[in-house]
Amino acid sequence: MEERKEKGAEKGAIIVLSRLLYFHYHWRTKSKLKLFLINSNPLRENSLNCSSLSPIDVESQYNMTRAQRIRAAMFPETVMEGTAVLSTQMDLSQQTNVQKLAEPSQQLKAAIIHLINYQDDAELATRAIPELTKLLNDEDQVVVNKAAMIVNQLTRKEASRRALMQSPQMVAAVVRAMQNTSDMETTRATASILHNLSHQREGLLAIFKSGGIPALVRMLSSPMDSVLFYAITTLHNLLLHQEGAKMAVRLADGLQRMVPLLKKSNQKFLAITTDCLQLLSYGNQESKLIILANGGPEGLVNIMRTYSYEKLLWTTSRVLKVLSVCPSNKPAIVDAGGMQALGKHLNGSSQRLTQNCLWTLRNLSDAATKQDGMENLLQVLVGLLSSDDINMLTCATGILSNLTCNNTRNKTQVTQSNGVEALIHTILRAGSKQDVIEPAVCALRHLTSRHPEAETAQNAVRMYYGIPAIVKLLNQPYYWPVIKAVVGLIRNLALCPANQTPLRDAEAIPKLVTLLTKAHQDAQKHGSSAQQTYQDGVKMEEIVEGSTGALQIMARDPVNKVTIASMDTIPLFVQLLYSPLDNVKRVAAGALCELALDKQSAEIIDSEGACAPLMELLHSSNEGIATYAAAVLFRISEDKNPDYKKRVSVELTHSLFKHDPAAWEMVSLPPGGFPCCILGTQHHDGTWPSRGWLVYRLSLTMIWQLISSITGSYVSNDYMLCRDHNIMQIANFLQCCLVQSSMDTAPWDIKDTMACIWTVCN
Repeated sequence: MEERKEKGAEKGAIIVLSRLLYFHYHWRTKSKLKLFLINSNPLRENSLNCSSLSPIDVESQYNMTRAQRIRAAMFPETVMEGTAVLSTQMDLSQQTNVQKLAEPSQQLKAAIIHLINYQDDAELATRAIPELTKLLNDEDQVVVNKAAMIVNQLTRKEASRRALMQSPQMVAAVVRAMQNTSDMETTRATASILHNLSHQREGLLAIFKSGGIPALVRMLSSPMDSVLFYAITTLHNLLLHQEGAKMAVRLADGLQRMVPLLKKSNQKFLAITTDCLQLLSYGNQESKLIILANGGPEGLVNIMRTYSYEKLLWTTSRVLKVLSVCPSNKPAIVDAGGMQALGKHLNGSSQRLTQNCLWTLRNLSDAATKQDGMENLLQVLVGLLSSDDINMLTCATGILSNLTCNNTRNKTQVTQSNGVEALIHTILRAGSKQDVIEPAVCALRHLTSRHPEAETAQNAVRMYYGIPAIVKLLNQPYYWPVIKAVVGLIRNLALCPANQTPLRDAEAIPKLVTLLTKAHQDAQKHGSSAQQTYQDGVKMEEIVEGSTGALQIMARDPVNKVTIASMDTIPLFVQLLYSPLDNVKRVAAGALCELALDKQSAEIIDSEGACAPLMELLHSSNEGIATYAAAVLFRISEDKNPDYKKRVSVELTHSLFKHDPAAWEMVSLPPGGFPCCILGTQHHDGTWPSRGWLVYRLSLTMIWQLISSITGSYVSNDYMLCRDHNIMQIANFLQCCLVQSSMDTAPWDIKDTMACIWTVCN
């Protein structure tokens, strides 16, 4: 019985709803709708009092008022005021079927009313367009103003707005009115019209076709803030969604007018402006240069330094990110304080802002190696190395690598901030992510050389168990940028005597020898084609140079010296003496110089025919090459006959003074003789003439050889005759060498000077 009642109620609701739809469609007036629905149910009562009725009477009342209850629930506006309606809801927590139908019926009614109004608005706008277009083109500015106000009102409603944007004549009239009027209110109204039209794609197309972009660009110079806002917002919508708008804005000199707007203080306005700059400059070098010419970098950096509105900072960082890849903009941003300004936002809560700042800093960092005031930024970057985000690690390691390159202050700061430990942990966690490993290793390479804390950094790598992990990176398959960085780092680590044994235990020597052999073979294979010697952007000759240099430093350890010689490296080093590259010849001669300290290795060097190329290298314009060649020849000649030794001495002297003929002539002139011509004439203040470190190094080598042989193995007659005369000069000169060898620029060990002094004293 109850189920039939509910079905009857639903049927009645559907009938009433269909009548409502019919009425709305044909009559469209609320008063007639109300009268129609009320008359559809004759059962209307002012008040129902069921407390005094019998159950049969109550049942009868419910049956008689069913339609009224449905109407009251679904269309409450049709119920007369003061009318009481019986309720069938027994449990307040559960809705009746009628109540469930009430909400969608109200939504349907609202949609129907909106549809009626929409059609009315569209019809009204369509009928008014011709007349309004005519009025906008009127010569009377008052008429134009009134027409613009009316059109502005129409564009605020969707139906009339769509009708207006479908009329090219209307949009063109609005653009002309905005261009030609001198009345600020008319300008504001027309700018508002275009702004409203730009919310739909049809409107954007209509503005674009009517030549609205040049007019809007001119509005960017308006003194009225509302006009500026409408113009920049409309242009922003065009740049985002309208094809061809970017080129049109550039041709209309939009960038030249937008950049000065960066001095405004409205943060939301600045956010839109900076986003426009990003859209225009991305992928367009000419736009980047225009921004630079108009002072864009300074304005953008000032925003990053001054404001805290996240969206503004984000859009500004996007522009700086685009400009940071431009070689011309990069130094301008750095000089404006961009590194410090961007660094302020690395610890913020906005992930997207942090990422943009990091990428921008990474792009800028290679141009900021000479910048001061980086202490805070460097500390933050070291802290970011603990992040698990791969992009953050990539950027942080890259920035640290660039900022520590050839910058003593930054190297010291990072070392003191526990940067070595953080970088080692980063390498251990990076796995096979080469984009993180390469800059991290490069940063360590920078930290372990040429600054006051370099030795601390070298020891720190060992203390934090970094040596095994670093040497492990030399395993195949090779990723050459990483290999190049690792080889340089191993060389620096080997400068610390305490690291020699851990490097040997980690099998650094055999891996370096294998690497050297492969790189040399690859370089020879493609020797005639320089382009083919590159692998992953790294030239094989650079790997040859780096691995040979690392072996040279490791050979300072006696055990390592024997190990390196036993791996058949001497023939390869001798072969490298013929390289066309000075750097390769220098490290090869240096490696042979270290190995020649061992008598057996010196014999192998001689047997491999090294003397001929070494004699040639004595005449090299590169002082390092000539110095190492001289040292190797002297060590080889120790067991040779006197004639051979004399020939070597003559070659050395001739090489030393090839640019000083007068000094060469003094070689055979007593009483100064051979050593005096090497030393030169002592100044009145006790100093000696500066002839470069090659002179000092060769002089030390020759004096050591001559003095140590004074007991009879071989000494020239000239030297024997003037020995007493020159001993004081030699002593003074050795004191000068002691000072020179203690300087950072001297390429020889202080032990050479001390050995000569010890020999003279004895």
